Amino acid sequence: MTFARDGAERHPAVLSPTNVARLVQVLSNVPPGRAGVRLHGFAGLTAFLKSDGPVGSLAVSVLGPGARPVRAVLFDKSADGNWGLGWHQDRTIAVAARLEVPGYGPWSVKDGLIHVAPPADLLAGMVTLRVHLDPVDADNAPLLVAPGSHRLGRVALGDIEEAVRRYGQVACLAEAGDVWLYATLILHASDAAVRPRHRRVLQVDYALGELPGGLSWLGV
Repeated sequence: MTFARDGAERHPAVLSPTNVARLVQVLSNVPPGRAGVRLHGFAGLTAFLKSDGPVGSLAVSVLGPGARPVRAVLFDKSADGNWGLGWHQDRTIAVAARLEVPGYGPWSVKDGLIHVAPPADLLAGMVTLRVHLDPVDADNAPLLVAPGSHRLGRVALGDIEEAVRRYGQVACLAEAGDVWLYATLILHASDAAVRPRHRRVLQVDYALGELPGGLSWLGV
């Protein structure tokens, strides 16, 4: 995989103000007030996320022409929902149905969608894009990443704190329309906002290829 050495990179002004407004309209029916809403079946997202769209083309530049969006989550922090999330890795994928396949598990259901933890090698071949719909400065709960930590593979929960100390942390500041692209396995976190206001982010995972044993990606 061709990628920035630190596993995260900012792409400024990927979406014009007009396209940001269009994307906000597409997502306007997502229920407010929740930490993160997993999305499926939003037809209006296709134009943005497909391989030749403004967001999907970034994933293609890293993974190649077969990159496909396999999961999307909308995050919205605000004065009414000012939450924080400790250091962690994204370790699950969304699939169409549960099938027992060696190396895949445990299983969970989130927002009615079936998720499973795959082998770390599969996650290592994925990228995650965060599409910013609002400005994010140091006071508005930017994503924090531990640069280079994606090279550790899956990190045991008891070792995360030490890994963050060793690799350090960077705040992913952004303007509306910016996209942060990072290795899906990178250690990341988010504090509660110091001065809370809207901080809407569409997060999309991209992957290559098919899953084994009859499993299939749920898709977006």
